[in-house]
Amino acid sequence: MDAFQELPDKVTELVKSFNSSAAFGDSSLNTLAITQYTFFMFVGIILMLVIFFKFKKKQSESLVPNGRFVNGVEFLVEFVRDDLCKGIMGKGLWRRHFPFIATMFFFVLFNNILGIIPGLHPGTGTIGVTAALAVVSFIYFVVMGVRARGGWGYIKSLAPAGLPAPMAILIWVIELFSTLLRPITLAIRLFCNMYAGHIVMGTFAILASLFFEPLLQQVTAAAFGGAVVSAAWIAVLIIIYLVEILVAVIQAYVFALLSAVYVSSAEDVEES
Repeated sequence: MDAFQELPDKVTELVKSFNSSAAFGDSSLNTLAITQYTFFMFVGIILMLVIFFKFKKKQSESLVPNGRFVNGVEFLVEFVRDDLCKGIMGKGLWRRHFPFIATMFFFVLFNNILGIIPGLHPGTGTIGVTAALAVVSFIYFVVMGVRARGGWGYIKSLAPAGLPAPMAILIWVIELFSTLLRPITLAIRLFCNMYAGHIVMGTFAILASLFFEPLLQQVTAAAFGGAVVSAAWIAVLIIIYLVEILVAVIQAYVFALLSAVYVSSAEDVEES
């Protein structure tokens, strides 16, 4: 019972630990400072670049993919190419947009995976970074739409051609509102899924530690029973970790997939 009484305070501390704080610079954040989220975001970027530079070097050493590392990275790259680009945009568009979609996918993926590691706070764990990613995606597909159709042509394309004027205006307004909501939904979906996962994992880790701590202080039957309960929490925590790894990959996939769909619909060019 004592463990459960301590839980609210521990969870409150856990939630506070996800607030932005200065990793370098002014701790008050009133001046220029690098938060823990920004710091680990750059760690994720550096890790991503190191892996791809190593992949490129290893790949150039042989005409045939050799080794688990090269085959694993190549599988991910081909997955983005075939599923997210060719599958959504078609043969006529995928080459042009593959660098952007792949960058989005791997940036989110590496940050999400870092977030699984206890104590790390990657960029996708804060709404500021996910909002920035969403805005970049929004600007990209709007620019692509304007380039393909022209400014006025893209604006008119929000409503299908051939509709009666009253219905066309209504659908245009709905589509405009839907388009403006896209960056908001992209940002919130990614942030909420990662943030909620971190809170759940942290809560189960706290439960495991609270039930195990009494055994370290004094070996009693009650403390031993608490340790058994702690083992159960740890088992659940391991399952949650595995689920969160899957969620990290799925969220990267969903973000890149929706970006690809938005780009494809903005250009709306027939496959060649």
